[in-house]
Amino acid sequence: MLEIEELDQYYGQSHTLRGLSLSVPTGQCTCVMGRNGVGKTTLMKTIMGEEPARGGRILFEGADISRARREARAGLGIGYVPQGRQIFSTLTVEENLRIGLPARPDRLRRIPERIYELFPVLEEMKRRRGGDLSGGQQQQLAIGRALVLAPGLLILDEPGEGIQPNIVTRIGDVLRQLNQEDGLTVLLVEQKLPFARRYADRFMLMDRGAHVAEGGMATLDDELVQRHLTV
Repeated sequence: MLEIEELDQYYGQSHTLRGLSLSVPTGQCTCVMGRNGVGKTTLMKTIMGEEPARGGRILFEGADISRARREARAGLGIGYVPQGRQIFSTLTVEENLRIGLPARPDRLRRIPERIYELFPVLEEMKRRRGGDLSGGQQQQLAIGRALVLAPGLLILDEPGEGIQPNIVTRIGDVLRQLNQEDGLTVLLVEQKLPFARRYADRFMLMDRGAHVAEGGMATLDDELVQRHLTV
């Protein structure tokens, strides 16, 4: 579904992505892993068009979207939940969710019931302002807002960061349900190894902006963990 080919990115003189390639198969959950500062968030921002690629290509369902605007990428069916959630704190939960409706291909004018089925707390609090929610509730709102787009690919950057463990488990179970029952393709950035092992099908390890290993999650052995993930 998503193919990254020899992607390069710079911040000033710093070469942050170095000829990085990645394949995200349709219908699977792929987890990007690595120590802090290796370029995982930069990769997600570049995929979404928040940062311009300096080299290489980004292909989504066979089409080159390397130069497409961010809004166009969302309209093609890519949902994005950034690190830190970035919800609109002064808008209500319902208003946050409605923002994505105009980008849906079917032009649906109401929030899909599926969102509230997955995250009942959002329906309970739909008239509360986003800024009044807890961190875990805000993360559920951020994921719900991305799902309103009816994406074929959902990208999440550390969805469990700073959230209580029971909500992290709830979010993981929802991702598994979306992936296995609804056929949604998921690209996940995650630091926590137990979460990645439980919910992802495949992994890709990064180090200093480069792809260093990948495979089925069962092949992520102790040697790779020690070399590329242990602090």
